[in-house]
Amino acid sequence: MIIIVDSVSPFTNTRSHRNFYTIIQERNPQIGCKYGFNFVARGRAFTATTTITFKALHTRSVPPLHKTQLLPTLPTNSLPTRAAVATSAAYQFSSTGPNHHLLFPRPASPGKQGKNRNKGDSRTFYPISISSAATERRRHCCCRLGSAMTAAGMEGGAMILGALLASLLGMLLLYHLFGKSRKRAVVAREAGSSPAKTQNDGEFSPAAGTDVIIVGAGVAGSALAHTLGKDGRRVHVIERDLTEPDRIVGELLQPGGYLKLIELGLQDCVEEIDAQRVLGYALMKDGKSTRLSYPLDKFEEDVAGRSFHNGRFIQRMRGKAATLPNIRLEQGTVTSLLEEDGVIKGVQYKTKDGQELKAYAPLTIVCDGCFSNLRRNLCTPKVDVPSCFVGLILENCQLPFANHGHVILADPSPILFYPISSTEIRCLVDVPGQKVPSIGNGEMAKYLKNNVAPQLPSELQDAFISAVEKGNIRTMPNRSMPANPQPTPGALLMGDAFNMRHPLTGGGMTVALSDIVVLRDLLKPLRDLRDAASLTQYLESFYTLRKPVASTINTLAGALYKVFSASPDEARKEMREACFDYLSLGGVCSSGPVALLSGLNPRPMSLVLHFFAVAIYGVGRLLLPFPSPKGFWIGARLISSASGIIFPIIKAEGVRQMFFPATVPAVYRPPPLN
Repeated sequence: MIIIVDSVSPFTNTRSHRNFYTIIQERNPQIGCKYGFNFVARGRAFTATTTITFKALHTRSVPPLHKTQLLPTLPTNSLPTRAAVATSAAYQFSSTGPNHHLLFPRPASPGKQGKNRNKGDSRTFYPISISSAATERRRHCCCRLGSAMTAAGMEGGAMILGALLASLLGMLLLYHLFGKSRKRAVVAREAGSSPAKTQNDGEFSPAAGTDVIIVGAGVAGSALAHTLGKDGRRVHVIERDLTEPDRIVGELLQPGGYLKLIELGLQDCVEEIDAQRVLGYALMKDGKSTRLSYPLDKFEEDVAGRSFHNGRFIQRMRGKAATLPNIRLEQGTVTSLLEEDGVIKGVQYKTKDGQELKAYAPLTIVCDGCFSNLRRNLCTPKVDVPSCFVGLILENCQLPFANHGHVILADPSPILFYPISSTEIRCLVDVPGQKVPSIGNGEMAKYLKNNVAPQLPSELQDAFISAVEKGNIRTMPNRSMPANPQPTPGALLMGDAFNMRHPLTGGGMTVALSDIVVLRDLLKPLRDLRDAASLTQYLESFYTLRKPVASTINTLAGALYKVFSASPDEARKEMREACFDYLSLGGVCSSGPVALLSGLNPRPMSLVLHFFAVAIYGVGRLLLPFPSPKGFWIGARLISSASGIIFPIIKAEGVRQMFFPATVPAVYRPPPLN
């Protein structure tokens, strides 16, 4: 933890800052303290900053609730005039969790002895909030400690001159802040009621109006509903079926997605559903295997991937959203969007009782999944179905590498294994093309036993055959659809209705949750969504601001699927071998690609560099130990093949938005502090 003590007049308070540090160090010898002083310019004012670092608070061994016990009661003459406290990024808290405070005493004002009094003590205390790691980048929790000290004596003409100069700068700063506060007050009056006031109005009332209509309550819809509802928006969610879904995809959440879940305050939704921690991947080919661990060293212990039953996860998020009084969750089927003068005004839907109704709101967000019947109104869909997944559940068996997803580089395409509960393992067999063997006449069971089972690790073969014989075989087409929106005032697409990628890398939920964080931050400055002009600007900016993260995950998924799939072409075979061996090298050759895969470092340029590093590594293998004309020819075709894989995907995602988003006009303002 770091305590940053600021003073507008640095020359008069430096001594008090040092005294403050000395007392803390003397009374807390068990805490490693470090003192530093810096004189910096902030905007138009100069500020002195004293930094006191408590090394002991960087460890997990110090419980959060004991932080109030680490600082002793300090004499009032040692306190500075202002302070801010921030936790280290290594100690993460939920943004919706309880506030933790450090208490500093101040003299109680006459007539206010009872306010903020510490129990059993006649002194009054100032709380200093410790911010959570999720919100630490956006704000500092600050509070005034009162004018509890008098200025230290000033010696010499230089000190007097410095004090006068600092006082003048302080007056300019106060004038600047006063002007900003007046401007904020005017903006607040013009914008009308704020979302915070809306949230306190009580239960959802249709007569009071709706701020946002969300179509669909899957992963994206339910998470978005809770996020906007927590910000005070009145949200109406219309979901076709509110019973627990049963799907064979959407079961693996990458660590990057889990971090977004923490940022949204939804991390408890993976609890009590028998979710399994995932720490990386195991890659297997022709009897060889390599383990690729997520680079989690810089994160808290609970940060990892999660795998679970998709339906249980969705029901947990729906339940959490329903606990907010300003969210209305309704079962119904949206049949069309209501448009007036080119602006989406709401939706028409049919209730579960068959009644046709209309709902209106300034903003309609369509999250009705991969089978969306509304997306054609808001985008130009280019859906590709490269393959289908055949899903099975293996029971009471162990994976070769515990707490890891497994990718078998089989022929003709990859096979996935990952745990979804403490007793169940999901198996997804990729079948290229849109046609799969028939389940009804037994062709599918025969294909799985004869073609797939022999390519599996020996410890999984018996459980796999047993699952096939039980007959609970499911299929799911693997869709890929780059985001190609048609910006429409009053409406927005999100989730699989908007953007899909091959599920090989399990990146879909990470993209959806990342999009929700972007949209939440975009909408926060808009106190009133009825401001159509501003809302339209922000919605168009959403499509640009989401691109770097979403495009990286989308491109990686499409490229890896093509590289991992078997091919009769000799150059493609070499590319597949080179990829396996490159990842097996370890170091940055494995941690870099896995950081991309996990969503922890979704950088487009890093993706391109590693992809062509694999290709160059493959060419080097062909030319060593002695170059040959055939090696040069295959190497040239390998580079050409790699380019033919990745460049069309990048083109579909948008080169400019993916690599140069700063050149695309986008409106963005930081969320307000309050």
